[in-house]
Amino acid sequence: MNLGPNLDDTIVAVATAPGRGGIGVVRLSGPDARRIALPMLRLKHELEPGRAVFGELLEPRETASPRSAGRTNASVPTQTEKIDEVVVTYFAKPHSYTTDDIVEISAHGSPVVLRHIVELCVAAGARLAEPGEFTMRAFLNGRIDLTQAEAVRDLIDSQTLYQAKVAAQQLEGALSRRLQPIKQKLVELIAILEAGIDFAEDDVSVLPDAVILDHIAQVRAPLEQLAASFAYGKIVHEGLTLAIVGRPNVGKSSLFNRLVERERAIVTATPGTTRDLVTETVAIEGIPVKLVDTAGIRHALDEAESIGVRKSMEALADADLVLVVLDASQAQTKEDEELIAQAIRGAAIVVENKCDLRIEKVPTLSQNARQGWGSHVSVFTSALTGEGIAELRTEILRHVGGEAGTQIESGFLTNVRHEGLIRDSLAALSAAQTAVAGKIPHEMLLLDLYNALRPLDAITGATTTDDILNLIFSTFCIGK
Repeated sequence: MNLGPNLDDTIVAVATAPGRGGIGVVRLSGPDARRIALPMLRLKHELEPGRAVFGELLEPRETASPRSAGRTNASVPTQTEKIDEVVVTYFAKPHSYTTDDIVEISAHGSPVVLRHIVELCVAAGARLAEPGEFTMRAFLNGRIDLTQAEAVRDLIDSQTLYQAKVAAQQLEGALSRRLQPIKQKLVELIAILEAGIDFAEDDVSVLPDAVILDHIAQVRAPLEQLAASFAYGKIVHEGLTLAIVGRPNVGKSSLFNRLVERERAIVTATPGTTRDLVTETVAIEGIPVKLVDTAGIRHALDEAESIGVRKSMEALADADLVLVVLDASQAQTKEDEELIAQAIRGAAIVVENKCDLRIEKVPTLSQNARQGWGSHVSVFTSALTGEGIAELRTEILRHVGGEAGTQIESGFLTNVRHEGLIRDSLAALSAAQTAVAGKIPHEMLLLDLYNALRPLDAITGATTTDDILNLIFSTFCIGK
C-alpha cells in the first residue's frame, strides 16, 4: 500500500462481506464523495449529515435522437433506468470514520448490484480502495491511534463474543490509556536528565543515582505487568489447542462429544474405533478451544491403528493443554502412569472418566504416581451422564488463565507485535539500570532511556515506519 500523498483521492469499496445478503453497503470516502454519488441517486430528501435517506439507484441510459437516426455518436441521455431501491447515509467531515466526507449506499445485497455501484463510482472519478485503506486514513488523519486500528481488525476477526468485547475495549483506546502514564513517567525522567546536561552552568540539579533508579523502577513495574498479561491475552486472541488422549475405550470420544455438545465423533464399545484425529472448535467462557480427539494409545494391532497412535502422540506434543483420560471403573495400568508422566511435563489435566461405573474396591493409581503429578489435579467425570463436565470446563479455564484473566484490567496485551515492543522497552530499561550502577555519564544513560521510549511510541504509532504500517493494514479486508 502506498502511504504517499493519495489522501486527496476519493476511494470506493464494498464494505460488507462477499456473497449475497439482505443488504450490501458501498462506501465512498473523500472530497468528491457527494459529487460522485448524487448523480446516480434519486432521493426523497436532500442529503444531510448523519441522516439516512431513502431513494432509488439510477443509471443514465443514452437513447438515439430521432433527427440523428443513422448517424454515429449522436445520442443524448434522455432517460434513466432504476436499478434498485437504496438507503443513503452521509457523514460530513470531520465527523466520520476517516474524517473525510463519507457516503454509504445501502442496497439489496446482490453482488451484481454492488459491483455495478462501484463501477459507476469509478467511472465518475473514484478510485478502488486498497485493503484497510479506510482505517489507514482514520489513523493517518488522527481519528484513531495504531492500537485502535489493529483492534478494528481483531473485532472483525472475532470468533467469540468475549474476543469481540476485548477488541472493543482496545478500539476504545484501553491499551493506549494504560500506556500513557507509563510513557509520561519515562518522558519526565528524560526531561530532567536533559535539563541537567543542557543547563549545567545554571546549577540545574542532577538527580542522585538512587532517585534515577527509583524513577526507572516506577516505569518498569507496570510494563512488566503488561508484558505478563500477554500469556492470557495471546490465548484470548488466538485460542488454544486441547488434545484428549488415553488408552482405547476409556471414553475419549464420548468426552469429546460432551464438550462439543453434539455427536461429532463416532462412539462404539469396540476399543480402537478412533483411528484418525477428529477436531472441533468450541468456546469456553469466550476462549476458542480447538478440541482434538485422538486414537487410543496402545501397541497397535494393524498399520492403520499404528498411524493413528503416532498421530496421537504428535497431538499430545503439539497441544497447548492435554486431557489425559483414564477409566475410573477399572484398575489403572502402567500404561496409564506412563502416559500421565509424559503429559504432565507440560500443561495437563487428568480426567478419571466413567465415574458412574466406579467401584470403590477398584485400585486407583499408585500413591507414588499421584505424588508425581505435582500441581496437576484429577477431575472425575461421566461422559454418559454429564457428571463432572462443568467442573472439567472450569478446570480447563483455570489452566489457561481464565479465572485470573477475568480479573485482568482492560488494556492487556493480545498482539504479538505489541508484546515484542514491550519486551524491547524493558530490555532498554535494564540497560539503563546497569548504566546507572556503572556510573555511566547521563548522556549515555539517555540513549538507553530513548531506546525504551521508542518501542512504546511504536505501539500507538507515533514513530511507526511505513513498512510496519503497510504490513498491518495489508491484512485488513477491502472496505474497512
